[in-house]
Amino acid sequence: MGKIRYYFNKIKEGKLKDKLLIFKWIYGYAINHIPAIVIYTLLGMTGIILGLFTSLNSRDLVDIITGHRTGELLRTFIIMIVLTVVNTCVSQISSYLSTKISLKVNNEIKAQIFEGILRTDWQSLSKYHSGDLVMRCGSDASNIASGILTLVPNLIIYIFRFASALYMVCIYDWTFAIFALASIPITLISSRYSMKMMRKSGMGTMSASARMNGFHQETFSNIQTIKAFDMLSYHIDRLKEIQKGYSEATLKYQKISMLNTFILTFVSMLVSYSAQAWGVYKVWSGAITYGTMTMFIGLSSSLTGSVSNLISFVPTSLSLFNSADRVKSILDLPRDDYSNAEDVERFGQEHAGKGIGVEARNVSFAYEGAENVFSKAEFNANPHETVAFVGPSGEGKTTMLRLLLAIIRPGEGQVRITTGDGELEDSLYATAATRSLFAYVPQGNTMFSGTIAQNMRNVKKDATDDEIIKALKMACAWDFVKKLPEGINSEMGEHGSGFSEGQAQRLSIARAILRQSPILLLDEATSALDVWTEKEVLKNIMADEYPRTTIITTHRPSVLKQCDRVYAIRNGNCCKLSDEEISEMESIA
Repeated sequence: MGKIRYYFNKIKEGKLKDKLLIFKWIYGYAINHIPAIVIYTLLGMTGIILGLFTSLNSRDLVDIITGHRTGELLRTFIIMIVLTVVNTCVSQISSYLSTKISLKVNNEIKAQIFEGILRTDWQSLSKYHSGDLVMRCGSDASNIASGILTLVPNLIIYIFRFASALYMVCIYDWTFAIFALASIPITLISSRYSMKMMRKSGMGTMSASARMNGFHQETFSNIQTIKAFDMLSYHIDRLKEIQKGYSEATLKYQKISMLNTFILTFVSMLVSYSAQAWGVYKVWSGAITYGTMTMFIGLSSSLTGSVSNLISFVPTSLSLFNSADRVKSILDLPRDDYSNAEDVERFGQEHAGKGIGVEARNVSFAYEGAENVFSKAEFNANPHETVAFVGPSGEGKTTMLRLLLAIIRPGEGQVRITTGDGELEDSLYATAATRSLFAYVPQGNTMFSGTIAQNMRNVKKDATDDEIIKALKMACAWDFVKKLPEGINSEMGEHGSGFSEGQAQRLSIARAILRQSPILLLDEATSALDVWTEKEVLKNIMADEYPRTTIITTHRPSVLKQCDRVYAIRNGNCCKLSDEEISEMESIA
């Protein structure tokens, strides 16, 4: 009664419903691969049938040899060779097809999961470590892909193998089936505890592996900082600490797995030796032949192996469900809103000539668990204007740009994309879809590995060399790019390694200019440039005939005189500065 009550409570708590939802989610992916799954299953069942025929033929071969019936030997031997060749061919074809299908399924599912993660709301996704996301998109996705192809097919194959072997045994001598069937309750009872522990330990191993991956990724991404602060010893010690945790989790899982394997092996040996002893007795009593005894022993092993496979199916399934649960928890997060994508495309085409602006009205925002960054902030920026945000570090300049890009959403108020003439009748709420109207240069080095041209074409695939060079000139980057041996086809390392911070920054600006979006956001994008170059870059952008709205954030007041309006962000407010206030800031600087 206690166990019945335990499982009833689990169902009441929604555990069964959760598992069913995960199962439904997994096989939502499997729908597109039903033919592959059917082929994999049929090939496995074909191999089992061929194996049974081989067992029968082996029986005949032993009986022929022991009975000295040489006339039938050649025919039986030829059949044995044919069955072996066919079985080998089926096995190899099955292996090749399963590998081919698995790769296809693996790639498709990984691509879907990868896309799902990229389309997830940034604010929700930022709670997860990047290393953990890499693991979920990598090993967890592979586990799901493998499980989709093999989970149900293997269950069918194992059951078919057990049923067919049991049927064959019962036809010739049902007493041999007793030994195999007796192993089922013994194995289930003895391995029950280890299975439960394997489930818990498996999740611990996954978490430890995610921490290890995250640590490696974060370390290699910041190796320059680590060297600069001489933090090598700290990171080596930290790695050893993480490795210790990973080793402990892995060894714990391995111990439980060893216990389970020992139980299964012991039961298998018990059944196998008992069947052999019973077979010897049956042969001595004249009830069966040597060939039949050999076949029974083989079939008993097949029955026991099928039971072991069915039991080991449990931890395999648990591993799949654990991976699916980890991936699903990411994909169930809120998604970016692209519902108005068609309206955005229409809006962009209709107003491309006059340009597009942006405005914030009564915007309030606070990060989770923190005080308001903004309270009823307001500002606007229009085509052919350059608007600046200034203020102390950490007061919300970058946050404002994230609001404009709809990477985060205001708690109150609204951000709208406006027409060139400022008419609000034809305007759009800022959503993920309106990001297509923006070009963005964030803080820091955001270049990718590859050539300069490849980096530029990341934002405009069909850009010509002349268009790339024009953008480089506007960003004051052409002077150093043209001196490189390969020009725009010169290689860049990860995060723009091989170039100075100022050069990488100018290349980032050139990339944003090349996109030729109606609204350009520069987030401290000129911080690594000298004052003269900074002014030249902004002057080139302002002189461009394209009806661009430019918004910059800066600590440096040196370029504020070039801006049409300047807003100071401080204490949760967004206040427009007068000319006198701007002059005062410049004089203090």
